[in-house]
Amino acid sequence: MANGIKDKVAILAMGCSRFGERWDVGQEELMAEAYLEALSHAGITPEQIGAAWYSSHYDDIGAGKAGTPMAQALRLPNIGVTRVENFCAGGTEAFRGAVYAVASGAVDIALAVGVEKLKDTGFAGLPPASRGTFAPMYLPTHTNPGNFAQLARAYGTRHNISPGDLKRAMGHTSMKSHANAVSNKNAHLRKAITVEQAVNAPLVADPLGLFDCCPVSDGAACAIVTTPEIAQSLGKTPVLVKAIQLVASNGWEVQSSGWNGSYVHTARIAARRAYAEAGIAEPRAQLSFTELHDCFSITELVTLEDIGLADEGTAWKRMLDGAFDADGTLPCQVDGGLKCFGHPVGASGLRMLYECWLQLTGQAGERQLGNPSLALTHNLGGAPAQNVCSITIVGAA
Repeated sequence: MANGIKDKVAILAMGCSRFGERWDVGQEELMAEAYLEALSHAGITPEQIGAAWYSSHYDDIGAGKAGTPMAQALRLPNIGVTRVENFCAGGTEAFRGAVYAVASGAVDIALAVGVEKLKDTGFAGLPPASRGTFAPMYLPTHTNPGNFAQLARAYGTRHNISPGDLKRAMGHTSMKSHANAVSNKNAHLRKAITVEQAVNAPLVADPLGLFDCCPVSDGAACAIVTTPEIAQSLGKTPVLVKAIQLVASNGWEVQSSGWNGSYVHTARIAARRAYAEAGIAEPRAQLSFTELHDCFSITELVTLEDIGLADEGTAWKRMLDGAFDADGTLPCQVDGGLKCFGHPVGASGLRMLYECWLQLTGQAGERQLGNPSLALTHNLGGAPAQNVCSITIVGAA
C-alpha cells in the first residue's frame, strides 16, 4: 500500500539566478547560473546525476517541448531529460519528477531546473495560447488580473469585508513583500513601498492596483535531490522532503453551482493531502514559514485560509495585524515572493523551494529566520476556476 514520500528524499543543494529584466543573457545562461550554484554546494560531479527534469512554459530556443535545451546548456552527461509544463506550477512539477525518481530507487541523484525568458519576447505578461494549450484558459475575454480581481470581489462579498478594509489588507500584503525583498540580492523588485502607495496605485483590474500584481521575470532555479543516506555521506545537513501533492481542476468549479468563487478549491484538497502525507496535525503551530504563489496580493490572502493558516474570512485581519510579516508568528514570503522576487513562470515553484533550503540550512543571510524547522510552498498555475495547485512541505532531518 502506498505510504507517500515522507523523508525518502533529501534536497542536496539548490541554486537560483538573479531574477529581473535580464536583457544580457538567454535561457541557457540563466539555467547555468542556477545549476552552477547548486553544483558548487552539492559536492558531486555532473556524472553522478542520473536523470533530470526541465520546466519552461515558453520556448524561445526553438526546440519545442524537448529536453535537449537543458541537456546542451548544462552539458549534462547524456542522461534522460524530461521537459514538463503545468502552467505556473511547472517548477514544482519538475521537482516532483526528480523527487519521485529518487524515492522509487530509479536513480541515486536527480536534477530539477525551471527557467523562463519572457522580458524580451514582446509579451507583457504570460504567453498567448498556442497549439496544445488549453485554449479556454486564455480566451481574449479573460485576463489574469481580471480572473483574480473576481476572486477578490467574491472573497470580500462572501465574508462581508468592506472594499476599504480589503484594499488595505492587500496593500499590507504587498508592502510586506517589498520590505522583505530589499535584502534579497536576486530579487527583481527591491524597493520598499508604503501601504498608502499600494492602496492609491493605478488600478489594473478593480480592486487590484499596480502593486497588487507580481512582475513576469527572467530567471531560473535548480534543485539537486538524493537519498538522505547519500546526503549524509557527503557531509551535508539534508533538507528532507516531507510531502508533495498536486491537484488539477476537473471542471467542478465551472460546471456546478457549488463553488462561490471566493476560494481555490484545489488548494484546499492539496493542503489536506500534504498535511496527511507529512504527518502534520496543527500546521499553524508546526510550520515555521511559508512561500505562497502570490501572483496577486489577493491570492496570498485567500491561500492562507485555503491551506488552514487562518480561519475563513480572517486572513485579511491577521495580515493587517502583522501575523505574516517577517517578524510575525508565521512569516510568509520572506524573500519577497512572486510579488517582488519575480515570476519566471517555469521557475517559480523551484524558487520558493530555494528560499526554504536557504532558511532551513541557515544560509539566508540578512533575512535568516530564527531556527526554522518546517516550511511549506504553494504553487498555483492557471486561474481560480481552472488550475493546477501543488503543495510541497520540506523540513530538517
